[in-house]
Amino acid sequence: MIDILRASPWLFVLSAGVLGLVVGSFLNVVIYRLPRMMQRDWRAQCRQLLELPDERAEPLRFNLIVPRSRCPQCGHAITALENIPLLSYLALKGRCSACGARISPRYPAVELLTAILSAAVAAHFGFAWLSAAALLFTWALITLTFIDLEHQLLPDSITLPLLWGGLLLSLTGMFVGSRSAIIGAAAGYLALWAVYWLFKLATGKEGMGQGDFKLLAVLGAWLGWQALPVVILLSSLVGAVVGVSMVLFLGRDKNIPIPFGPYLAAAGWLALIWGKELTSAYLRLAGLA
Repeated sequence: MIDILRASPWLFVLSAGVLGLVVGSFLNVVIYRLPRMMQRDWRAQCRQLLELPDERAEPLRFNLIVPRSRCPQCGHAITALENIPLLSYLALKGRCSACGARISPRYPAVELLTAILSAAVAAHFGFAWLSAAALLFTWALITLTFIDLEHQLLPDSITLPLLWGGLLLSLTGMFVGSRSAIIGAAAGYLALWAVYWLFKLATGKEGMGQGDFKLLAVLGAWLGWQALPVVILLSSLVGAVVGVSMVLFLGRDKNIPIPFGPYLAAAGWLALIWGKELTSAYLRLAGLA
């Protein structure tokens, strides 16, 4: 099978897309459960600190494996046939088979997005270890994007292993060398840290979450410090356009914070695939090349 995939690029890309569908189904579980697992842990720590009795109403075990996935409306246990990525959603017409409650379109969207980006990574890097690393990086960014969109949270349990993974990969020179990765991680963190404190000192408000510092450090570790100007420029530009559009056309309250993590993640993925081209274009526009 390995020889077949190596000899047939189109089959490798197709296989990556199918794998992306399956992984996307699992990412939906992580996106839904991880923030709730964190909330349970926080509540347990607070109750322990305040010497309050345990909350017996909650299930004893709640993690990425158990309990079995159920409809949030009626508690119907999701069967294997109802859990086929994308196809089950289409067959059920986006509704629970038991109570008819509407299933969030986020589930098929994550599966389809993961499949498309996985296939794009396979097509770009080919049958190589680069693809394996880039796929893990892509899946982590997708997870962080949707968690931040729903909860304005970038969990350390994802960002920190991703940061160390990028630094360790730099020892092999797979994407960038160690010097570039270490400087990138430090510069990425300090860049947004400085913006955070300048904004807080000027306004007395927090302009962004500290998870954004860690995510930009992750991007610096994986892509090198050279990619950071492009990542910051792209994410800031898209974030500003989307934010202004939501205020002007959708009537969103301008005082409601907008998560910045999804824009960082999108810019980081684009830099992963087209980093050199984007950096060259940026330098030409800036008159530096």
